[in-house]
Formats: sequence, C-alpha cells, structure tokens
Amino acid sequence: MLHRHARDQREALAGQVVSVTSPQGRFDAGPFDGHRLQDVQAYGKNLLYTFDEAPALHVHLGLRGFFLRTDDLSLPPRPATRMRLAGGRTAFSLVAPSRCEVIGDLARAELLASLGPDPLREGPGAREDAARRLATARGVVGAALLDQGVWAGIGNAWRAELLFLAGVDPTRRVQEAEAGVLWDLACHHLALGREAGQVVSDESAPDERWVYKRETCRRCGSPVRSSTLAGRTAWVCPVDQG
Repeated sequence: MLHRHARDQREALAGQVVSVTSPQGRFDAGPFDGHRLQDVQAYGKNLLYTFDEAPALHVHLGLRGFFLRTDDLSLPPRPATRMRLAGGRTAFSLVAPSRCEVIGDLARAELLASLGPDPLREGPGAREDAARRLATARGVVGAALLDQGVWAGIGNAWRAELLFLAGVDPTRRVQEAEAGVLWDLACHHLALGREAGQVVSDESAPDERWVYKRETCRRCGSPVRSSTLAGRTAWVCPVDQG
C-alpha cells in the first residue's frame, strides 16, 4: 500500500506548490506549506517527501494510519487529520500515523541504512542480498520477515500469505534457496498488491486469503493454526506448511 500511496501522491502533486496544513494541530505544517513538492518515495513502510527549499518529511502509518484522497477541494478535511497535502486539484489527508515529522539528511540516511531490501524496489543483486539476509537472520523465519532490517515492507498479512505460498512453517529457519523463493513470491505478489491496493496472494481470487485470519485453509480445508510470533498473530496450515 505504501508504494501505491507514493505513486498516487507523486502523480497528483509532484511539481506543484502545495498547501500543507494540520487540521488536528499536532503537526507543524509551516516549514512545508507553500513549497513545491519534488517527489514522494516509499521505502518499506516509510514515505519520504522532498520539497524545494524545505526540509524532507517522513511519514510512517504504523498499524492505524491511513490516507484519504479527495478531488473536491471544497470538502473540509476530517478534524482528526494530522496533515493535509493539497495541490491544484487533489488533496490527501493523513489520519492517525505513527510518525509525521521533519527528517534531516543524517536521520534520513540512517533510516535508509537500517532497512533491508524492499521487494518493490528491486535493484542489482537484490535477490541474493535478500536471500542471504533472511537465511542468516537471528531467529525463525516468521520473526525475521517482520524485521524491517531484514526485508523492508513485509507486514503481518503478507508474512502469513507468503509463507503459505512457499509451503514454509513460520516457526523454523530457512536456507538461502528457500529464502530466494520467498523473495520471488514477495516481488510478484507485492506488485499485484500495489496495483490492487490490498494484499493479493491469489491472482484468480484477489479478495481471498489462503490462511490469514481464516479458521480453515482455503486450499485443503484443514484447521488453520494460530499463535503469537514476534508479537503478532501468525496463521499457518499444518498440512500445506508442514
């Protein structure tokens, strides 16, 4: 979703002088208001905004944050809007993020250095780097996949569905070959999810999930096992991931 947000906001606002406000009053919009937005990029679960003659901006949605888009600028934003970015025709309202803050050059560099490879930002050697990081990560694969320093951008729903597709139980470690397969699956399915605006783990049924938040496996019908792993609920089919 973050990459979709970045693309949509970039296409709608980049190159424009934007109005930046904080209807909620919990964000200082002054340094950004009236400046030209240069770019919006997603890195894992982080959005980074760059402006002409203004600081960079960092947004992290956390578990509760979301954006609302409107193409009718006469509509007032929700009072709970932390930040509203408005161009000539379109506005985006940010509600309930975990972070919405100025980020300096050093902090930006440190943030990017702390992130593992992002399946939606593939580059030369990314697959090999991703496979090595996952195979050598401390702990089991279900915990490692949520560690943004191992791979960036994987959340709980993606963890459940990707491990199911790979036939891997989240409570064990993986070898590099398995990690490479997981990376390939992540690159493919996260790209589908970016276009659909949701988790897509089955191209023939985009709105369905295999095990995530299900009582039974959609493939074999076995009862789905759930447990807490790395602070989040993990769902696994004991047959297809045995």
